[in-house]
Amino acid sequence: MEEYHRHCDEVGFNADEAHNIVKECIDGVLGGEDYNQNNINQWTASIVEQSLTHLVKLGKAYKYIVTCAVVQRSAYGFHTASSCFWDTTSDGTCTVRWENRTMNCIVNVFAIAIVL
Repeated sequence: MEEYHRHCDEVGFNADEAHNIVKECIDGVLGGEDYNQNNINQWTASIVEQSLTHLVKLGKAYKYIVTCAVVQRSAYGFHTASSCFWDTTSDGTCTVRWENRTMNCIVNVFAIAIVL
């Protein structure tokens, strides 16, 4: 188990940093791909696992929850929502929307501060 060291000047969750990490993971898995329902389980698992691994490697004192949905693009669209009850000064969330001509991907990251 990795140790977590929270820096004294660190305040709150850095959503921009998380967004960049997740976007890179999505690009690495889905970039250049066309929608194929046979690959969805593998793609979503890879995106979630890679995102979580990179977030944990930041060494910040957070518990992370990462969700991923990939759907085929259609005229019907894709809608999602979430709500949290937590300490907004330390906890946070980040949503990354990604799309290409055949599919949409939504990844949510929820970060809950570990109080030591």
